[in-house]
Amino acid sequence: MTDTLQAIARALSTDVQTLGTISHNVANMNTPGYRGVRAVPEFSQQALLRTSLDQTDGSVMQTARKLDLALQGPGFFVVEREGEPLLVRSGAFRVDAQGQLVTANGDVVRGPNAPIGTDLDALRVDADGALWNGTQSLGQLELITVADAGALRPAGGGAYRYEGEQEPWSGQVIQGALEAANIDAAGETIRLMETTRHAESVQRAISIYDKAMDTGINRLGDN
Repeated sequence: MTDTLQAIARALSTDVQTLGTISHNVANMNTPGYRGVRAVPEFSQQALLRTSLDQTDGSVMQTARKLDLALQGPGFFVVEREGEPLLVRSGAFRVDAQGQLVTANGDVVRGPNAPIGTDLDALRVDADGALWNGTQSLGQLELITVADAGALRPAGGGAYRYEGEQEPWSGQVIQGALEAANIDAAGETIRLMETTRHAESVQRAISIYDKAMDTGINRLGDN
């Protein structure tokens, strides 16, 4: 493959990857706690782009539900799935049949040292993640901040795997609320328009190159 074709192929490949992230973001605009995905240049490896999570806060939606917890500031809830620790941002929790605090996907929320129970009238969650049933402590939610958002890997069900460095958590837990997806519809629309136009330009470049090659080959035949 010539250098020209390689350059065109790389440009088209990055456009396709970028369109994929935009499509994923738009599809999850109404998913509580969803973190927007960005395609960013990767200079250290063969891959042209890598994906990274947008760590900015989404807006807070009041629900008045005791088990809805919104995070503000960088950080994640730590949950457990089949013994594996995972990170989630959405705090749309529920209590399972064993009285455990779990995600909508059934992952167990780490931190509570006692069953939450079904009587939620006296359940209180402080801004630092401390859980209370009246004056009885139920433990402390496990919350962490990741040092490298680019190292987060989707694990399904809105959860992420992370094996990088951690930083002290300094955010805030808001009980009775959920964090909306941090997706800006207008911003995604602009990115879609820009990427589509670029992809169209690349397609025109391919067409021009193809015609030039065709003309060159025909002239060789004339000789």
